Amino acid sequence: MAEKEQTRRQFIKIASIGAAASLTGASGSLRQVHGAQADRQRLKLGLASYTLRKFNLDDTLAMTKRLGLKYICFKSMHLPLDSTPAQIRSVLAKVKEAGLILYGGGVISMKSEAQVHQAFEYAKAAGMKVIIGVPAPELLSLVNRKVRQYDIKVAIHNHGPGDKLYPTPARAIEKIKDLDKRIGICHDIGHTIRIGSDPLAQTKKYADRMLDFHIKDVSEASAKGHSVEIGRGVINIPKFLKILLKINYSGIVSFEYEKDADDPMAGLAESVGYVRGVLAAIS
Repeated sequence: MAEKEQTRRQFIKIASIGAAASLTGASGSLRQVHGAQADRQRLKLGLASYTLRKFNLDDTLAMTKRLGLKYICFKSMHLPLDSTPAQIRSVLAKVKEAGLILYGGGVISMKSEAQVHQAFEYAKAAGMKVIIGVPAPELLSLVNRKVRQYDIKVAIHNHGPGDKLYPTPARAIEKIKDLDKRIGICHDIGHTIRIGSDPLAQTKKYADRMLDFHIKDVSEASAKGHSVEIGRGVINIPKFLKILLKINYSGIVSFEYEKDADDPMAGLAESVGYVRGVLAAIS
């Protein structure tokens, strides 16, 4: 425990600078340096917009930009699933103006054939590369056909304790192992550890099916675990990031910070800064 805390303090020396810069907007150059470090490490950092579920689209884009993140995945409150083509074009124009890249949508529930069709049409219209989804198992054959038709990936999101369909990546893999490799996992490492499984081991074991990540930290490795700032919880984030580099992960690593929904910026900035500090340290 003492060794872990010492390592954490070393990372925080770097991370706190990035976090403070993100909050004050005072140092674009620092964010650029950290961003360059991440690029050299071949990791792309983004935001799952569910993090900012209490904020409107304009504020969400501004806050994401302020953090120096480039990629964003929209939850439906920021781009409704039933948006018209004109509404989608309007939102995409705002994303482009903010200098961001909309890479995916989700988490999207797919409990019926109609919802599967809607999800793919929605993703296509918005130019998304991946759907973060929870398709009903009996619909996976349809999802497989749609993936081949649209060339849009589907990353199944695990939800840990209480999730009867896909509580862990391993359980999802059981159902998709024979399907198109563009159907894979959005690995929520917080939910994995909350169910008592090792998110690092599962990341390594199923590396070839990891299409997206929700990076977060939690207070304990049990169902009672709750969201905390990254680096303050029980997940070994430095080791996790080293694994991503070792497996040559090429997708997005999206922050999903679920704490302090009404005022998340301080904790989110600390989390982003910590991850950038780790990447700078291990480079």
